[in-house]
Order: sequence, then C-alpha cells, then structure tokens
Amino acid sequence: MGLRPFQTAALLCVLLSAGGAAAVMDSVNPTCPKQLNFSTYPRMKFTLETSGGQRVLRAEGMIDEDVATRLEEALKTNAPIEEIWLRSAGGDARAGNDAGKLIRKAGIPTRIPAGWACFSACNFIFMGGPIRFVDSSGLFVVHMFTHLSDKDAIRSELAKGHDEAIGLIGDVEQDSALLASEDNDFLIRMGVSRKLLTEVMYQQRAVAGGDEDKSTRRCLTAAEAVKYNVANAQ
Repeated sequence: MGLRPFQTAALLCVLLSAGGAAAVMDSVNPTCPKQLNFSTYPRMKFTLETSGGQRVLRAEGMIDEDVATRLEEALKTNAPIEEIWLRSAGGDARAGNDAGKLIRKAGIPTRIPAGWACFSACNFIFMGGPIRFVDSSGLFVVHMFTHLSDKDAIRSELAKGHDEAIGLIGDVEQDSALLASEDNDFLIRMGVSRKLLTEVMYQQRAVAGGDEDKSTRRCLTAAEAVKYNVANAQ
C-alpha cells in the first residue's frame, strides 16, 4: 500500500536538526518530529532582540486570553519592531485571532525561525503578518480544534443525565460552528487559502481515536506552507 503524499513528503524531507542529524519522527503523528520546540513559558512572553540589524520581538509561550493587550503594549514599548518571531504550543483560539489582527493592523512581518514550532492558536498570530516567513526546519503545526479538553468536566456533565448531556452537546456544537466561521473569515482577511482549513486542519482528529490512526497534529511541509499561502516570502 502506497504512502499518502504528506507521508512521502515527510520521509523525503526528513527534518534536520541544527547539527545536521536526522530528527526522530513521531510514530503517532508521522508528519512531525517527536520533539517539537515549543516555549515552556505558561504565559506568552515578549522579548526585544536585535538580529541582523533588525529589531525583533520574540513572542514565546502559551497564548492566554489577554495576549493581544500585552502584545499591543510590547509593540508600543519597543517600537519600532521589524519582525515578530513565534514559538508557542497554542492556547486561547480567539485570543490568537485577536493578536493576529493586531499584527496585521501594525503591518509587521512574522517568522517561525529555524527549529521553532508554532502550533494551534499560534498559527493565527503568525498568519496576521502581511509578510510571513517559515524558515527551514521551522514548523507550522496544525490540528482540529476541540472544546472537549477538560475531560473530567465533560464526564461530570454526562453523569448528570440525558438532559444535561444534550445541553452540553448543543453548546459545544454551537461554539464550534461559530469558531469555524471566525477562522474562515480570518483566513480570507489574511490572504491565506481557506483550503488550509478544509484540506488540512479539519482533516485532523480532535482527539486520538480508538483505531490504528491516533494522529492529532500535522506539520506542514515547506511546499504545503507555500501552497496554502501560509508562507508568502522566503
């Protein structure tokens, strides 16, 4: 049985670490390295750095609900900023959208530097850049969003009975539909192909399934980043 195109690409372009050695790939998520270089900051941190004569704002860590407010303050405090570099495991989806819109309004290019990973809500901050760079071995990592992350809370609601379960499912479906619509609108505004949602993001599992395929995340290849206009500069 042949490999799917993205699996073939993952094998052909086996990601290289800074030292030139082949990265160990994730057996569960075969398009991605086993170890992804996310920031460990529990709350996104903004740090000014000078690189190649440019004033760069490093944006690293989890995306919390007030990230757009703090980003705006960081941009004002450290102006002028010529690029924003991103390294994050994601967080609040709507906050990520808001931060991305702020970056677009400011007109500042974004970059995922070599070896760094930008996942989930971080995708939307990154796509806010009018000019977007994904460096070699930089990773734009997507998944299917889910509102079911708190499994204990879900079990508690389901245990209350049929009516509570139906109400919970209705709330999840409604909010998921709203967020999907917001994401679609965001991509249109940012000049990114909506096929990124339908062909990639929405094809992923929200949670690992019980069958053989347990993949829940997808690392775009360099060709895919260009195809969907995620990266529009080199």
